[in-house]
Amino acid sequence: MGIKIAIGLIALFVGLLIGALIGNAYRKKVGEAKIGSAENEAKRILEDAEKASETMKKEALLEAKEKIIRDRNEAEKEIKERRNEVTRLERRAVQREEALEKKIESYERKEETLKTKIKEQEELNEKAEQVRQEQLSKLEAIAGLSRDEAKDELVRLIEDDAKHEAAMKIVEIESQLKDDADRKAREIISLAIQRCASDHVSEATVSVVALPSDDMKGRIIGREGRNIRTIETMTGVDLIIDDTPEAITVSCFDPVRREIARLALEKLISDGRIHPTRIEETVEKARKEVENIIKQSGERATFDTGVHGLNGELVKLLGRLRYRTSYGQNVLDHSIEVAHIAGIIADELGVDSTLAKRAGLLHDIGKAMTQEVEGSHVQIGIDIARKYKENRDVIHAIEAHHNDVEPQTIVAMIIQAADAISAARPGARREDLENYLKRLQRLEEIANSFPGVEKSFAIQAGREIRVMVKPEEVNDDQMILTAREIVKKIESSLEYPGQIKIHLIRESRAIDFAK
Repeated sequence: MGIKIAIGLIALFVGLLIGALIGNAYRKKVGEAKIGSAENEAKRILEDAEKASETMKKEALLEAKEKIIRDRNEAEKEIKERRNEVTRLERRAVQREEALEKKIESYERKEETLKTKIKEQEELNEKAEQVRQEQLSKLEAIAGLSRDEAKDELVRLIEDDAKHEAAMKIVEIESQLKDDADRKAREIISLAIQRCASDHVSEATVSVVALPSDDMKGRIIGREGRNIRTIETMTGVDLIIDDTPEAITVSCFDPVRREIARLALEKLISDGRIHPTRIEETVEKARKEVENIIKQSGERATFDTGVHGLNGELVKLLGRLRYRTSYGQNVLDHSIEVAHIAGIIADELGVDSTLAKRAGLLHDIGKAMTQEVEGSHVQIGIDIARKYKENRDVIHAIEAHHNDVEPQTIVAMIIQAADAISAARPGARREDLENYLKRLQRLEEIANSFPGVEKSFAIQAGREIRVMVKPEEVNDDQMILTAREIVKKIESSLEYPGQIKIHLIRESRAIDFAK
């Protein structure tokens, strides 16, 4: 039984081994079949890839050949064009070279001709110089003048001709300027004067207070002069009580103080109570009243001229001009008139009339200050305008209205003209006799200082000077130059309102006797 089992196991093992061998052989056969099929498929794919790559290679080669052919054609075309351009440039260069050679040949021929002519001209110049020397010798012998003397005579003749031409040119220029400027200036100035007619008050340094009776003089003087001393101390004026019936004279160079004293005296006389305490109260009331008048005068000036936006202190300073005079002309009325004239001229010229009026109203603001402030009224006016932040053009107009600086704006020039018009019109200002006579004498001295002037006469209140010249020393052309020089010296040496006419007179007389 055990042997059977063993044999069975051996048979089973042999069967399993045979089955395994058979299975292995089968699997090997199947694998070889699959491998063969894959190899065939790979060969097919490779063949297809080779065919595709050959096709692509052929197409790429074809495209490359076509591009090369196109590029070659384009290059050949460009080379052909450049070759044609080079050929054309070469032809032009050859043509220019030929033309240049022809010009050089022509210049060489001309140079030879020119050298010949220069040589001939030099020979002619030498001959001409010889002839000129001979003629000069003959002329010197005939005229009895040496060469230097003849040159001096020629220079003198040329100088006379130059002076004549200069005088004629001056006359021509003046005539041309007058044709245009005089007409326009007269039109503008006459229009401005016609449209502005202001009344001007002439004030002196004294005021007269009327009294109801001569008994009032004693009351004003007071016991041992205490009343009059109090009035003079409080107001800073001098009271002149003399033999003038029923009147007291108030004297002071400060018109504001004089006005305060006048008002205080009138109030005291009207009230009748005159003693130191009452005097102090009345003077203080009069001072406040004058300050109120000053303020109202400044406001009236700004209203009349249409100038607005002024600082309140500037308005008060304007009001103080009511009590200032210049050569007898009230400064506030003068400033208002200048503002009106400047505004009219500015409108005619197309300039800002508001700015011109403002500058005209403030141009003399420096005169509102007392002698306690040092400096000219121009410099004081500049400082005041800067202090109250006035417009830069207004400050420049104040600075330039007396030519302290050269005017740089149209407004400054308008203010100069308006100031001169207001000051120089007939009756606007007056001078004291001493200054008037000095000005006339100085005018005649200036005119007499020029060579060839025989006599001079200042006439028309110094607004014209007639100058008599010596006819043998000053000819007609020199008269024009002499008049111009006299004008320049007067402008630089004198101060005067308006303008001065210089009138030169040359008279030739021939006298003989019949026997």
